[in-house]
Amino acid sequence: MYSKMPIKKSTESCYKQIGRLKKEIESADCILIGAGAGLSDSAGMSYTGKRFENNFSDFHHKYGITDMYSGGFYPYSSLEEYWAWWSRHILINRYTAGIGKPYAELLTIVRKLNYFVITTNADHQFQLAGFDKKRIFYTQGDYGLWQCSKACHDKTYENEESVRRMTKEQRNMKIPTELIPKCPVCGAPMTMNLRCDDKFVQDKGWYDAADRYDDFIQRHENKHILLLELGVGFNTPAIIKYPFWHMTLKNPKAIYACVNINAAICPKEIQDRSICIDSDIEKTIRLSMEI
Repeated sequence: MYSKMPIKKSTESCYKQIGRLKKEIESADCILIGAGAGLSDSAGMSYTGKRFENNFSDFHHKYGITDMYSGGFYPYSSLEEYWAWWSRHILINRYTAGIGKPYAELLTIVRKLNYFVITTNADHQFQLAGFDKKRIFYTQGDYGLWQCSKACHDKTYENEESVRRMTKEQRNMKIPTELIPKCPVCGAPMTMNLRCDDKFVQDKGWYDAADRYDDFIQRHENKHILLLELGVGFNTPAIIKYPFWHMTLKNPKAIYACVNINAAICPKEIQDRSICIDSDIEKTIRLSMEI
């Protein structure tokens, strides 16, 4: 679809690009927001550094784990330890993190506009900030949901009450055995509803959101649409980044905007209709409100 040298960094000043972005937000028929981990990182919800050490220093010292992302894949020796890790992870990233500033500021900008959100983030920040639930598609799951580890049925389960109890009652990096969640259908252990293998459960809520996302795209495929990509990297580019590039290439009225530190790029085929801002997302959103 693209040339052999597909990416092009913007050479325009950051401030000028932010001005262009503001004009597009104000003039576009609709805005499709694609959000990745960089948006939550801009909100201070880093998976590394001090935030990791403050919450997982024991796991770091015992296993050498250095960040929250890799810790989720560690082969713990028992379910008691597995859930000690995950209950903490869920608590601080889903239930006690508070509302990230860039999320709240972004809502202020788009609240009255025709928008939709697709995100690979599982931290629920868009809904916490007040975005309309029916305008959000969480493609990769939700920290607030569990599913059967064997995917024996297509249903997910809310976990807040259990998670809070697990974090409160765990000792020596283990939860009490009786708190290990079990599937109510087959009795197998529960697991996170996160897309990490072929057993990811796509429940009715997932499919309903996917249908609304597809409908939004179809209704606006030939209109002046702003495809606003925030903090999306190359871990799963086929979910947001590549589709946004393709939609821009296909629709001459579309504008692609990307905000990402050291990763604000686009194919040269759509460079003339792209806004690439190599800057912190929160700073960019704030400046766009001030210009």
